[in-house]
Amino acid sequence: MTVLQMLKPRAGLRVLITGGASGIGLVIAKAFVETGARVHVCDASAEAIDALRADETSQSISSTLADVSDESAVARVFADLEQRLGGLDVLVNNAGIAGPTGGIDAMDAAEWERTISINLNAQFYFARRAVPLLRASPDGGSIIALSSVAGRLGYAYRTPYSATKWAVVGLTKSLAIELGPQGIRVNAIQPGIVRGPRIQRVIAARAEQLGLSYDAMEAQYLEKISLRRMTTPEEVAATALFLCSPGGSGISGQAISVCGNVEVL
Repeated sequence: MTVLQMLKPRAGLRVLITGGASGIGLVIAKAFVETGARVHVCDASAEAIDALRADETSQSISSTLADVSDESAVARVFADLEQRLGGLDVLVNNAGIAGPTGGIDAMDAAEWERTISINLNAQFYFARRAVPLLRASPDGGSIIALSSVAGRLGYAYRTPYSATKWAVVGLTKSLAIELGPQGIRVNAIQPGIVRGPRIQRVIAARAEQLGLSYDAMEAQYLEKISLRRMTTPEEVAATALFLCSPGGSGISGQAISVCGNVEVL
């Protein structure tokens, strides 16, 4: 195998992506399909699932409508997965929410708990069910957890989000040690300011919190990135593909920032 060939995942990988019917998750799903993978996604949005099923370019991607913070829904995802794919080689724990924006003393406890449930507890629910299937993978199996640059930097007024993304890194490093002897690799990707509707909502909420215009808030975000530009979803997807390729087979226990070097949040 040449070095160039090592950069592409083998065809036929069985991939599960949470939160995979829109946004970064959908871009990752389509990228895996391009490599010949068989992909199943779950998503909490019925609208996103319907759009995915109606998209002629995504007909090969099977899907389950599911709230990732609900253990019974997670069980349903895995029942569908085993029926559709017959096993699993890669879990991409992507599902997550932005959570509330506000000072800690004014934050609603229910919003805090919802952020923890979706951003952290769901990663546990999926990893717990995925590991027995990954043990049977001919490649040894791989888990990719989506953290965030907020999982290596503090993030004022976004404490629930940042706390969960730091926790995802701890979960990743611990599972890499636990599962490495069984041949299962575990890594995290830490996207930065990713272009798209979600970051637009985040910037708008933070601008309102600080009493700034949207443009002024966006300019502040860009000034904190060494490359002075937002990351694209495709750059995140490319990193996920590399981690599942032969070239990435020696990488485990790492939190890889794909962010243009965000210096501070």
